[in-house]
Amino acid sequence: MWCQPKLYPGRSHLRKFYLPWNTYRRGISSTTSRLEDNSHPNVISVPPKEARVVICGGGVVGAAVAYHLAQMGWGPQTIIVEGGRLGGGTTWHSSGLIGAFKPSLAQLKLAQNSIALYKALEKIGRPTGWKQCGSLSLARTKDRMTVFRRMKAQSVSWNIECELISAEDVTQLCPMLRVDDLAGALWIPGDGVGDPYQTCISLITEAQEKGVRVYENCKVTHIVNKENSIEAVETTCGTIECQFFVNCAGFWARSVGKLSEPFVKVPLHPVEHYYLHTKPMVGLDPMTPVIRDLDGYIYFRENNGRLLAGGFEPVAKPAFENGIIPGNTNERYLPEDWDHFHVLLEQMLHRMPSLGNVVLERLCNGPEAFSPDCKWIVGEAPEIQNYYIAAGMKTVGISAAGGIGQATAELIVNGSTSLDMYELDVSRFLGLHNNRKFLRDRVKEVPGMHYALQYPQHEFQTGRNLRMSPIYPKLREAGAVFGQVMGYERPSWFQPADENDIDPIDGSRKYKIAYTNTFGKPPWFDYVANEYAACRETVGLSDYSSFTKIDLWSNSTEVVDLLQYLCSNDVDVPVGSIIHTGMQNHLGGYENDCSLARIAVNHYMMIAPTIQQTRCKNWIRRHLPSDGSVAVSDVTSAYTAICIMGPATRELLSELTDTDLNAKNFPFFTFKELDVGLANGIRAMNLTHTGELGYVLYIPNEFALHVYTRLIEAGEKYGIMHAGYYATRALRVEKFYAFWGQDLDTFTTPLECGRAWRVKFDKSVDFIGRDALLKQREDGVRRKYVQLLVTDHDPDIDPWCWGGEPIYRDGKYCGMTTTTGYGFTFKKQVCLGFVQNLDENGKTQDVSNEYVLSGDYEIDISGIKFHAKCHLHSPNLPTKFPDTERDSYHATRDLQST
Repeated sequence: MWCQPKLYPGRSHLRKFYLPWNTYRRGISSTTSRLEDNSHPNVISVPPKEARVVICGGGVVGAAVAYHLAQMGWGPQTIIVEGGRLGGGTTWHSSGLIGAFKPSLAQLKLAQNSIALYKALEKIGRPTGWKQCGSLSLARTKDRMTVFRRMKAQSVSWNIECELISAEDVTQLCPMLRVDDLAGALWIPGDGVGDPYQTCISLITEAQEKGVRVYENCKVTHIVNKENSIEAVETTCGTIECQFFVNCAGFWARSVGKLSEPFVKVPLHPVEHYYLHTKPMVGLDPMTPVIRDLDGYIYFRENNGRLLAGGFEPVAKPAFENGIIPGNTNERYLPEDWDHFHVLLEQMLHRMPSLGNVVLERLCNGPEAFSPDCKWIVGEAPEIQNYYIAAGMKTVGISAAGGIGQATAELIVNGSTSLDMYELDVSRFLGLHNNRKFLRDRVKEVPGMHYALQYPQHEFQTGRNLRMSPIYPKLREAGAVFGQVMGYERPSWFQPADENDIDPIDGSRKYKIAYTNTFGKPPWFDYVANEYAACRETVGLSDYSSFTKIDLWSNSTEVVDLLQYLCSNDVDVPVGSIIHTGMQNHLGGYENDCSLARIAVNHYMMIAPTIQQTRCKNWIRRHLPSDGSVAVSDVTSAYTAICIMGPATRELLSELTDTDLNAKNFPFFTFKELDVGLANGIRAMNLTHTGELGYVLYIPNEFALHVYTRLIEAGEKYGIMHAGYYATRALRVEKFYAFWGQDLDTFTTPLECGRAWRVKFDKSVDFIGRDALLKQREDGVRRKYVQLLVTDHDPDIDPWCWGGEPIYRDGKYCGMTTTTGYGFTFKKQVCLGFVQNLDENGKTQDVSNEYVLSGDYEIDISGIKFHAKCHLHSPNLPTKFPDTERDSYHATRDLQST
């Protein structure tokens, strides 16, 4: 019997859609039969008393981790515990789309590794459902085509075959599509689809043949840790002592994270997610490419003679908002909500009109869990050592599983990976990101990011006004337009109020979120130019409160010994000195990039990038002396940080303090505790992190408003102006300062980025990474950090650099930009990035200064190549400093990057 679904007022075109009544009810799918057959590998019912690695979750990600551990020889020491049936979580109902192009190099490499694995499995007769049918991404707008042109430019460095095609070409590849409203498309022939369930079973079968054991219907009930390291896993089938635990629980990963003490934070929240399945369609080509209509939020793929369609609606519907996550798969699936799904359905009918004549089989509502920033979650948990996470795959687990399984196995076996995954590491989160109500609000927005047009410097609209400095209300009154980083509201720029900015009820200034909404000259350009000028010519005031601030101390000099071991620079400096240093890993890469102020003989204050708040604390705590002789305290929220910069700052601050600020008494890159106004105990640092003359004042929160008010009042006659993050960022880019998370990462060494002079090889302590850096110094570096000034570029009409642009030397690809910005003094686009010397086979060779400076450079900006002038050293920009201070300034300026 056939029955019409619910009809909607004004949507009579939906009347032609029919649904089998017996598949309309919750939880029914033709795929369910797979979970009830005997095709999956044999499993044993009673787990052992001990194992080396316990993997929680028998989906495709858990299977991939087990497979790679087995390949590395750990099979007999590894077990999988699955609370239900293998592949019974999200694996069996996902779309199976496998696309190589991802938002970042790390994600792209993981996806490429996944594809390579599935191809290899198919060659040995293990089915994965892999089908290289290619993908078509459609563009309805010029801005979307700009994105595609950027992707096409990046494809050279990322080794992806792709082609920009016209709307007419789209018809040739997929005749079913409507194309009259398209601006073009991107064709990626190497993309395809796979079967997550088959892939899961094949991976587990291969792993079992190498000794991995699997236990179904075995739920984890508690994770036991001893001295902050994994000791055992308690399950419904008994306790298993182990050394490593891997949370691959997918939809349930956050719940599993709460089964330990302390909780392991896995910020995920489910939203309703829909898959539309048709009945078999006559004449449907099995090699029909995957269709992604990004501006319509939808996708299509061929699936065993049927059409499978889905999408990522702009406003998602959170599931299980009461926080009670169902304990098994059958309870998880929800009734269809056609009212909510109609946004996608209308777009499907628009793009593929013939779909209106197709009989539907079912609409599956299988909620999926998303992270608050729409990225995967991997890495070792900050809370417990040897506890690893591989979750948050956001409906495309098969696309990531092979690569993430390999990376996780490498972390467990080797302690490091062959890829830099800092942007995916779980340490990018704070406790606030795991708040259920925050997650519920944020995931309304997150799924839509999959296909949304991502303009530069994207800002979330939800989960705002969480962390605010005490001067936040004053900044808002001053016209701040806010960005958010690690939950912190940080002014991006300031603009005068107009009538739309004022609340008509109470007359207050409305809260405004930063935006760019273009790939060309941004709307905030003129505001930032004025702020930049103030910082260079008079006085700029910027809120630095979001910076990570950590105090470290000991009774004696144990803290000095610890920091000498962790830091590549020599931190045993006189009290009152500030030292800039990296904290390297055993490969010589940056785990942290920070400034250390020596407050006392046995006390340091560390200032690190905002995004490092969890990561750097975790790195330090993992290396603390076991006797507890060194104490660590995160004081980020205890101090308001105000930076004043510009040539008039010394005169301004001198009016508010009795301390002599003369260069001899308070030289650059030193620390003093000051009274400012009526307040005391202010930690003042003579640096700005931007290369300008000035100070950063770390003010106890109770004094923050007072000090801010005094600075503004006294600064009026000096032309003081508020400066947002975009202005200070422009100053840093122009001064050739590296940014952690963009230019510096866990694979970048000081020798590659021009900071070898900050590495003190001759200090008595054998610091972490010393051997790797000595070897690199002997062997030579394979890439160098450069600054490129773009020439023949019109900022008013040409596309701008936003990072990730390919760099060409003498017409040959040699690297990519990392950080970019507009140089208001140069009046040019400024690009920072790394240059390599690649041979004909794409292998890296030694890179010398002569090699770098002898080339003719171009940068590909959205498909247009612009010539660029290359620099290896910071340029000396004109200043308004007094002559007596200029030499001292230039001698210390390069120390001021954090």
